[in-house]
This record gives sequence, structure tokens and C-alpha cells, in this order.
Amino acid sequence: GLIGPNGAGKTTLFNLLTGIYKPTEGSIVFDGKNTIGLKPNQIVKLGAARTFQNIRLFKELSVMENVKVGFFHKMKYSSFSAILRNKAFRDEERKIEEETIELLKILKMDDIIYEKANNLPYGKQRKLEIARALATSPKLLLLDEPAAGMNPQETKELMETIRLVKDNFNIAIVHDRPRYWNSK
Repeated sequence: GLIGPNGAGKTTLFNLLTGIYKPTEGSIVFDGKNTIGLKPNQIVKLGAARTFQNIRLFKELSVMENVKVGFFHKMKYSSFSAILRNKAFRDEERKIEEETIELLKILKMDDIIYEKANNLPYGKQRKLEIARALATSPKLLLLDEPAAGMNPQETKELMETIRLVKDNFNIAIVHDRPRYWNSK
């Protein structure tokens, strides 16, 4: 967990770790590689994923489409194949769709695959953002104020989701820890 009062720099730290901000001095080493100067998508490829304080979903896209975006780094077809929608494109899309469905099953979201993100309750939108981050196959998952704006029931469900991620994925999870979360 990452603990600190409002304004202490928790989000700034996440932004530094994920390449959103560049430090004025020093270095940031992730998995043995200095990440200074790398773009956020390059840091994602190294294995660091994050969610944001303010939900950043593609609101008009479905749950499945939002999660598929997280698999962008695995896509092996060319722009030409995508334009033509040839066999290579269709095969790769089918594979990514299967992986998306499997991930959503693990997170118990497979019953809302075709719902628009915009139509989901706030807590499920947060969970969807976590699912999209998991689609990048991270080694490190940074959750920036994941319970912000949630009611107690949504917070409880979020804690269950974080435990589910911990139990099913071999990754490190760093999140802020509001004072009302229990210690389990």
C-alpha cells in the first residue's frame, strides 16, 4: 500500500513510475531497466500498468472492447491486414477476444461483456479499468485511489476484486489505502 495525506505526492509518484511525468533528476529502475525517457506505452510493455484517480474508460465502447484495448501490445497484425480484415487480422482478433473473455470470467464480469462502459455503475467501471490494466499482462499493477468516489458497498466489492487479482495473477499490486479499508 501507499499511504499519505492528500497532496503528499501519491499520484505524482504513480505518474513518475509510469512515464507520465519525467523526473528532474535521479533514475527510476523497473525490472532492471532505467525507465527515464521511456514513453508510457514502453513502460507498459516492460510490465507496469495502472489505473487513474478519475476513471478513463472509452465510455461508448463495450466492456469487451475496453478490455481488448489493453491487449494492444500483443496484436501481431499489420495496419494493412487491419484495413483488409484478412485472415491474419481475423485470427488475431479471435485470439484476443478469447483472452478478453477469459479475463472477464476470472473477474466475474463475463455477464456484462456487451454492456457499454457508460451504462455501468461506478464500481463496475472501476473494476473494468482494472480488467483493462490486467490485459496488458503487468508485473506491477498500480491502482491510484481505486476507491475514490465509491460508497461502502462498492468499496467492499473493490476489495474483493483486488483480492481476486492477488489470488489469480502473479503480479505486485500497489494501491493507496484509505483509512476505512480493513487490514485483510
